[in-house]
Amino acid sequence: MGNETRREPPLRRFGARAREGLRGLGSALTTPAAAGEPLLGGAGSRWVRLLPYVVGLALVASLLPVTVHLLTQDYGVNGALAGAVATAQTAPLLLAVSRPLQAWWVVFAGAVLGALVTLASDGSRAHLWPWTPPLVIGYCALMVALGLRESRRALFGVWLATGAAGYALEALRPGGRTTLHTLLLVLSGVLLLLTSAIRARSDAQRRLVEQETISEAERSRRTLLEERARIARELHDVVAHHMSVITVQADSAPYRIPGLPEAAREEFGSIAASARESLAEMRRLLSVLRSDGGEGGELTPQPGLDRLQQLVEATVRAGVPAELALSADLGDVSQAVDLSAYRIVQEALANVVRHAPGAATRVSVRASDDGWLSVLVVNGPSAEPGSAVERGATGTGHGLIGMRERVRLTGGSLDTGPLPDGGFRVAARLPLRPPGAAPGGGTAPTPLTDSEDTA
Repeated sequence: MGNETRREPPLRRFGARAREGLRGLGSALTTPAAAGEPLLGGAGSRWVRLLPYVVGLALVASLLPVTVHLLTQDYGVNGALAGAVATAQTAPLLLAVSRPLQAWWVVFAGAVLGALVTLASDGSRAHLWPWTPPLVIGYCALMVALGLRESRRALFGVWLATGAAGYALEALRPGGRTTLHTLLLVLSGVLLLLTSAIRARSDAQRRLVEQETISEAERSRRTLLEERARIARELHDVVAHHMSVITVQADSAPYRIPGLPEAAREEFGSIAASARESLAEMRRLLSVLRSDGGEGGELTPQPGLDRLQQLVEATVRAGVPAELALSADLGDVSQAVDLSAYRIVQEALANVVRHAPGAATRVSVRASDDGWLSVLVVNGPSAEPGSAVERGATGTGHGLIGMRERVRLTGGSLDTGPLPDGGFRVAARLPLRPPGAAPGGGTAPTPLTDSEDTA
């Protein structure tokens, strides 16, 4: 029995929750939102940023003299006291542009003080209680500033304080005066709800834009990584072929070349072993790159410039009138450049099919005397009205990412962009031989740097 948990009475639990709620409201009313930029401070136009100050200054300039005149003439308040009360009720409207909660405290205190002052005065033409019309106008403007800046708990506390003060002063209402308490309570509640809803919608839109920006950046990064992985898989096939040739040549050298000394035989054996180890390492790396389950399509031979004619014919069958100009003698093209040139043309033609269906397209591949391979794909405007090219749509640009990666890999250059007539141009320059390759097909020796020599 002594270990049984005693349940707290419902009334006590309700009282504890009420006290906790009141403490939360009090904390919200005494803790303004983090100091930030003024209202409309993020607008691009300077005049829009100055608009809240202009409105605040206009309200102060118009409400201050009207309040002083009303308090002195209708309510019979002393002139100096009327000026002090009017200043407390209107001047903080300028402060509300950047610190609305602090401004509300001053205006709220000035409003209660003004009601008590008018209660002690004997104005023969006083008809409204406990708020004056200028105070109602300024208070509503203050509610707009509060709703656009403060938290919902603070707004609820402001509305409750306004209602509580109004009901308390209602009990002191002199005879013959009309109450404005209900009107101010309703107006302040409606304005707080509307402005807080507008602010919440604006915050949601801003977060959505930020999230879309982050998502687009992540999408571009993922596309770049996927393209690099694809290039790595394709280059594996190119490098693996050469490494296999080296292994076979090193293993067969003692049998093909008679009279080799024992040291040379051991050297060839060491070369073959290193080549086999390198192939094993590449296969392990490739197993990671192909872990997405797409192994089947990667086992086919990699295409090259000799298959451009088939690629163009397939594009023509897709409805794009394309023509190919391919140099008869391209010389000795490295496998990496051969594959990269094919992929660039393939991606360019795919973009034409997607974004400019029916556009006349020219593909030109030729070798220059200075050792460069020029790849040019130019398409005109789409034959179908309202196409993406004619509308100037930029697309995602993911295909261009792959082109740039391939060109950068081979040490070439890429130039892409729209044409004045609505078409598009892709121009790439690739070295016929990779950097450091000797004219005869071997690799030119390169001196070791300090870091490589000590590695």
